[in-house]
Amino acid sequence: MGAGLAVLPAWWALRQVPDGAKKDWHTDTASLEQAFPLLGPLTDAKWVSSRDNDRSGIPSPELVISGFARLAPGKLAELTAAHAFVSEEPFDDFSSWFEKPLKGEGPKNPQWIRSQELDRDGGGYHTALWFDRRSETVRFRALNPYG
Repeated sequence: MGAGLAVLPAWWALRQVPDGAKKDWHTDTASLEQAFPLLGPLTDAKWVSSRDNDRSGIPSPELVISGFARLAPGKLAELTAAHAFVSEEPFDDFSSWFEKPLKGEGPKNPQWIRSQELDRDGGGYHTALWFDRRSETVRFRALNPYG
């Protein structure tokens, strides 16, 4: 019985790390692949939504998603071969209240590039994408990305 008691706390502690951890961001890639089909399959992601823990109490018809995702190997090379890119830093540093969990996340010492051809703008939606060549990571911010 003593051995059983020793195993139980270890198992419980292991289960509590992922389940008990504060989930400040989403990690699913399927939603992002739907929002950004041109990016193809994504290998991992950290992102937030303006509807996460909405503190205003007033439902908004607008949705903003923001975060990072890793492209499949070779996808960035494919995109840079097909579109014109320039060096450009993201226009903000996660300044909205719901983006705070993303501060300090993402690639270290990124070398951001951007293609205006891949951004979308108009009719109540906006998407901005920045890509880090070294990590094949995309940083995104999108208003109403699904429509």
